[in-house]
Amino acid sequence: MHVALNLHDSLDQLDFRHQPPLATDPPTLTPTQMKVLRCVHSGLLNKQIAYELGMAEATVKVHMTALMRKLNVRNRTQAAIAARNLGWLRPAMGRAAD
Repeated sequence: MHVALNLHDSLDQLDFRHQPPLATDPPTLTPTQMKVLRCVHSGLLNKQIAYELGMAEATVKVHMTALMRKLNVRNRTQAAIAARNLGWLRPAMGRAAD
């Protein structure tokens, strides 16, 4: 428990919004991958994204897999954060600008 609290305190001290620039160029996404990423950033589920973009849910999953590989992340939340940090997406409505 003590270790978990120390780890939590350490994570609180980190500022994830101001990470140093990537050493390499950011990945290039297709227009459809950007649309999927915007939907993920908005909090939509794969099924909702599929409906919104007029594609099969399996196709959304393929795009998500490609996105996560390109961004070198493990889940959709990390993908949305990475895209925001790269300046690809604007902050969600109702949130103050950094």
